[in-house]
Amino acid sequence: MKALTRMLRAALVAFGLSAAALAAAQDTYPSKPVRFVVPYPPGGASDVIARLLAEKLTQSYGQSFIIENRPGANGIIALEAVAKAEPDGYTILMGNVGPNAINAGLYPKLPFDPLKSFAPVTLVSSVPIVLLVGPALPVKTTQELIAYARQHPGAVQFGSGGPGSATHLTAELFKKVAGIDIAHVPYKGDVPAMTDVQGGHVGMTFATSVAAAPFISGGKLRVLGTASKTRPKSLAQYPTIIEQGVQGFESTSWGGVLAPAGTPAPVVASLNRHIVDALRQPDVRARLAELGADVATSTPEEFSAYLASEIDKWSAVIKSAGVTMN
Repeated sequence: MKALTRMLRAALVAFGLSAAALAAAQDTYPSKPVRFVVPYPPGGASDVIARLLAEKLTQSYGQSFIIENRPGANGIIALEAVAKAEPDGYTILMGNVGPNAINAGLYPKLPFDPLKSFAPVTLVSSVPIVLLVGPALPVKTTQELIAYARQHPGAVQFGSGGPGSATHLTAELFKKVAGIDIAHVPYKGDVPAMTDVQGGHVGMTFATSVAAAPFISGGKLRVLGTASKTRPKSLAQYPTIIEQGVQGFESTSWGGVLAPAGTPAPVVASLNRHIVDALRQPDVRARLAELGADVATSTPEEFSAYLASEIDKWSAVIKSAGVTMN
């Protein structure tokens, strides 16, 4: 009996030391540089936002946050690297709607679980998606476009940034919710699609406000509406498509920070606090506005629930549209 008592005491002491060591490690986080993985090449909106956050986190923590660009395979390469990294807070991800939500419905088998492999930290940004038309379509509002498409079933073509892209699936969602028959013409990127809409080769497209800015400001394409739930601050002059009577239609290109699953909750909470504080700073908000993005923050729990809802939504759209990827 005495031997058992000694063993229990030893176990409790060991547990206490272990808990104390863990608490001490979290109190000193980060004690070395943090790898900030971006699933896109340098220069894009996700990369710019990640670098802006990395600079602010380096300042607030007093430890380097180093950007690592790992593009390729629609973001799968980067997400796999983060999912399999040590869950200690020293690897984080600049997530995005495509790699983190859309891919779950596009690919029958991924080398990670889109939900279970990650610990969401916070939403960071919301980039509006806009509905654009060119000279091939004689319409000025979303309702006029819908009426025209119903009068000419199958004749209206929409360009996209490629099969399975956010802009392609946004159009498929619009097609379904509006109850119209429009034909998909895929391109290798949103800019080539918008260029052909401008030239009158296809009638319409959806694009992020960031990519569409030069076409909008130059009057090359007409904005019929935004795909967001409410008018984004960066495009407040344009009505939403929901405002124009298309209920249930919402699509946003969002960004957020995630860590590997199993990252200690206090570390996730610390990252959340520091990132949200950074996003409140006027220079950060101004820079995001220049990119055509709105600040969007959340708790880890809110981001987790939102990510699950986005996966469900886009998986249903992908299934309905019959989109497949190898």
